[in-house]
Amino acid sequence: MLFFRPHMAKNVQVTKNNNESSANVIRRFTKRMQGAGIVRKVRNQRYFARIKSRNVQKEARLKKLAKKEAYEQQYKLGKITDNRR
Repeated sequence: MLFFRPHMAKNVQVTKNNNESSANVIRRFTKRMQGAGIVRKVRNQRYFARIKSRNVQKEARLKKLAKKEAYEQQYKLGKITDNRR
């Protein structure tokens, strides 16, 4: 059975020229890594966040809306001042 893997590894190779410093070789290597998209992929995979279910998302949204309405009600009554920028 074969699996499709869109995240397969890519090889990046840099060879040192005759009159080239090692700092320049490292610089070229990092540029090629960024150009190949490897750095972005690694940073995206650094932390895994599960996708929340629809019910959890809905409850969080309702809770946020209720909190916003309570804030606006307190603001209308003059109990709090608006310090938002």
